[in-house]
Amino acid sequence: MTSRIMGVAELVAQAEREIETLSVDQALALHGRDGVTFVDIRDVRELAREGRIPGAVHAPRGMLEFWVDPASPYHREVFASGDRFVLFCALGQRSALAVQQLQRMGFGPVCHIGGGFSAWREARGPVARDGD
Repeated sequence: MTSRIMGVAELVAQAEREIETLSVDQALALHGRDGVTFVDIRDVRELAREGRIPGAVHAPRGMLEFWVDPASPYHREVFASGDRFVLFCALGQRSALAVQQLQRMGFGPVCHIGGGFSAWREARGPVARDGD
């Protein structure tokens, strides 16, 4: 008997039904506001290659749950701020899955940018490069 593997598209679609997704216009309106922290979960190579959203906290996807959990030895204080957290990745798929996981942990308020950093750039949102 062969078991069926749930594909990434199905996982992301399931996550999208359970989480809040911001349009890029909504995200642009929140950028720089007090009480809102943008979190970039992309790999460091993506940041170096493509740039970053100014002021965003970098939390690599592989460490996110550890940095959020106050009982973890890797916990980062920024995640205990009580802010609203806006996650993003390159296209909005990894961030959708990450938001779903953080919600399951009881963390929030948290949402993500539909279309990710690519949508942000296309909308001409501010982008910083290393050294800026």
